[in-house]
Amino acid sequence: MSVTLAFVIFIIFIALVFDYINGFHDAANSIATVVSTRVLSPGMAVVWAAFFNFIAFAVLGTRVAKTIGGDLVEINLIQADQRLYVLLAALLGAVIWNLITWYLALPTSSSHALVGGYAGAAIAAYGGVEGLLKPEGWIKTLVFIIASPLIGMTLGLVLMVAVFWLFRRSTPNRVDKLFRRGQLISAAAYSLGHGGNDAQKTMGIITIVLVTSGMLEAGAGGKLPEIPLWVVLTAHAAIAAGTLSGGWRIVHTMGSKITKLKPVGGFCAETAGALTLFGATLAGIPVSTTHTITGAIVGVGATRRLSAVKWGVAGRIVWAWVLTIPLAALIAALSFFVISLMDRLT
Repeated sequence: MSVTLAFVIFIIFIALVFDYINGFHDAANSIATVVSTRVLSPGMAVVWAAFFNFIAFAVLGTRVAKTIGGDLVEINLIQADQRLYVLLAALLGAVIWNLITWYLALPTSSSHALVGGYAGAAIAAYGGVEGLLKPEGWIKTLVFIIASPLIGMTLGLVLMVAVFWLFRRSTPNRVDKLFRRGQLISAAAYSLGHGGNDAQKTMGIITIVLVTSGMLEAGAGGKLPEIPLWVVLTAHAAIAAGTLSGGWRIVHTMGSKITKLKPVGGFCAETAGALTLFGATLAGIPVSTTHTITGAIVGVGATRRLSAVKWGVAGRIVWAWVLTIPLAALIAALSFFVISLMDRLT
């Protein structure tokens, strides 16, 4: 396969399509609580979230992008003429899985769809696993599939209990009024964390594409180089545009089907989620914003009583989480075989 500028541009375009779909698929993460508590209208909520999605690059850096781009797959083990096919197939696997789960209104992880797709396409091209998948990147990614919702749930529960204690002598009306204002800040913080963690995954893939095609030099020791500014800005713009498009089917699941939220609960869930995402992003760990906010909402709901959480819906979501990486990997592997077949036929 000869690398052409048009083919590289096409892969970057697909990467930005994934980022856009990530934005509207995960819009629910940023706005479900603030919409369900009626602090903001849906239209205002997506504008609010999209703005903070976009400016996140100025606050949270690009550590996650370097994890995605350099710490998951030893792409140099794959034949040079197949590497771009692997990256394209990885993106297709993630895009197709995101569209399936969006249609089913399941708040699954776009992040894990991408890492699953990347692994599946790489394994299909290499013909095995040994030496291909880098343990350092996968260990922290897989650990945080479990850790991020648990951290979000614990922080959501602790914050809610603390708020109950601090405002135990306040009238419900005063508490409601105060936390309606507070939710503007917590929703902004969560959107900042969402944009900071999720947009970086696309940055990492685009940077690998540029390095693989010879349009960007690899860093020292074959590491991922600094992310070009245009890649950073384009990725954040795409995810912000996707958020502006909304993901109303998933907003409904996140905002009302798991547990009923009031402004104080929405504030605690968003704050818990934002703290979890800030910590993970600054540590360079690609986490699921979906898992994180779902855990936080469950933690908030559990402070009322365990029956306040609709465990049937939560269980359905968990099954979707479990299946995301393997099914996205399978779709990406099939995509790689189709792309390779098309290449041989042309």
